[in-house]
Amino acid sequence: MKTNIFSVAALVMVVLMTACDNEDNWSDRRSAKVSDAKTVLVYIAGRNDLTTAVEPDLKEIKEGSKKLGPNDNLLVFVRRYNDGVQPWLARIKNGEVTDSVSLSDMGVTSSDGEQRASDPAVMEGVMRYAYSHYPADNGNYGLVLWSHGSGWLIKNEVKRASNRAFGADYGNLNGASDVRWINIPTLANVLKSLPHLKYIMFDCCCMMCLENLYELRSVADYLIGSPAEIPGQGAPYDKIMTDLFGDGNFYANIIDKYHKSVSGWLPLSAVKTSEMEQLAQATRQALQVVKENQDGAYADMTGLIHYFYTNRYGEFDPQYCIFYDAGDFFLKHAPQDVYQQWKQALDKAVVERRTATMWDVYNSWTDYYTDFNVTDQKMHCVSMFVPQDPAQRNYARYNEDIKQFEWYNAVLSMLR
Repeated sequence: MKTNIFSVAALVMVVLMTACDNEDNWSDRRSAKVSDAKTVLVYIAGRNDLTTAVEPDLKEIKEGSKKLGPNDNLLVFVRRYNDGVQPWLARIKNGEVTDSVSLSDMGVTSSDGEQRASDPAVMEGVMRYAYSHYPADNGNYGLVLWSHGSGWLIKNEVKRASNRAFGADYGNLNGASDVRWINIPTLANVLKSLPHLKYIMFDCCCMMCLENLYELRSVADYLIGSPAEIPGQGAPYDKIMTDLFGDGNFYANIIDKYHKSVSGWLPLSAVKTSEMEQLAQATRQALQVVKENQDGAYADMTGLIHYFYTNRYGEFDPQYCIFYDAGDFFLKHAPQDVYQQWKQALDKAVVERRTATMWDVYNSWTDYYTDFNVTDQKMHCVSMFVPQDPAQRNYARYNEDIKQFEWYNAVLSMLR
């Protein structure tokens, strides 16, 4: 009987040790799996005149997903013209759409009942659901913003207003007269309530302006995109998919492949946000020198590289622009030593860039971009707004709108 008791005790110890060992092994595997997990959300705000581009990009995304690892969570949110179908979020794995859920399934409610992708309530709800159901460790979250973009341009966020600057959504009236966007300060506030991002890639126009980059500096480590209008087909997702989940200089690979996919006809850049404070200080100091040299006059912007033209339906006016190349401005208006000091701060922030002598625009290059020349020295691949004479066109509004950005208080307020 004594021998049997010891035998049973020994057996129990073996079982317990084995169970503990199995639990430890399972815990180790779980920890390894979570630490390896990366999550990328492609947020497609396509209920606008880009809706026909959604399906081709989804096809590229599905193709690119075949190259991903088992712990890579590739998520897509889609809002487009498709009567009777709610906006949906799904995982794409091995070329297939899985785990699809609608806004109702996620318990996400829009602020006005129209389920706009540009609605802050929808954006926050979708992203919170995505990142909580597909968690990643060590900050390995990526976000791709797919839609129209208009840089830092801003309007009051009220119903039926043409808000800017990301995610044009035509709403239930299905027309541009009902378009609504999300302003960048509002987008920054939405993202501040969510897990910190490794990067944001802008697959939309004109987003690499210093005003946006500074506003979003606390929500992501890197910001990637173009200061200019981008071609309708957007990024080559089948080619850059593994880089969206990459490490190291992943942003360089994304930019390089994107640039090559459009035959080099698109300026692109990647910015390290931790350097934006220093760049803001350097910009303020350089602008102070320019201001003193201007002796109260507004800076002459003639001949400077600009990335967007807002007065598309009127006579072309080279002064009527707001997205001027930041470096080209200082190259023209600042003393050489001041420009070089500023450029040192810029080069620390802009960790990768590709220049272009031309790019696809709303109208033809000949009509709109013959008023400046492009060289590698002149093009710095980030833009900057410089307040202009309020008597000209819409500059009075622009000069006021820019005050809603943190960049104004950090940099431009000294121009008053």
